[in-house]
Amino acid sequence: FSTVASKLGMPFHASIATAKSGVEGLVKSLGAELAPKVRINAIAPTVTNTDLASKLLRNDRMIENIKERHPLKKYLQPDEVAQMATYLISDHASSISGQIFNLDCGIVSFKI
Repeated sequence: FSTVASKLGMPFHASIATAKSGVEGLVKSLGAELAPKVRINAIAPTVTNTDLASKLLRNDRMIENIKERHPLKKYLQPDEVAQMATYLISDHASSISGQIFNLDCGIVSFKI
């Protein structure tokens, strides 16, 4: 997994952005190096409704603030990430390798 923080300048995210940027480089390199026997991809989610994000989603005001920052006006649910992972390991994704998938509710592409 990666994070949208590796693509956006976000305060107080320097360590995670640095680490996950390394993950993204590894995915791209190993995608080329291990092909065609192994496919490797990464998912870079935005805020996801998990225990890890509970402090960010602890009240209605904070939830609305998170939603407002995302062009799709939502944040992720764990099943959305799981569905992408399931797709990526399936035969339906047999032509995909070395890619980073932003599950970001539009924040990377459309951030104003």
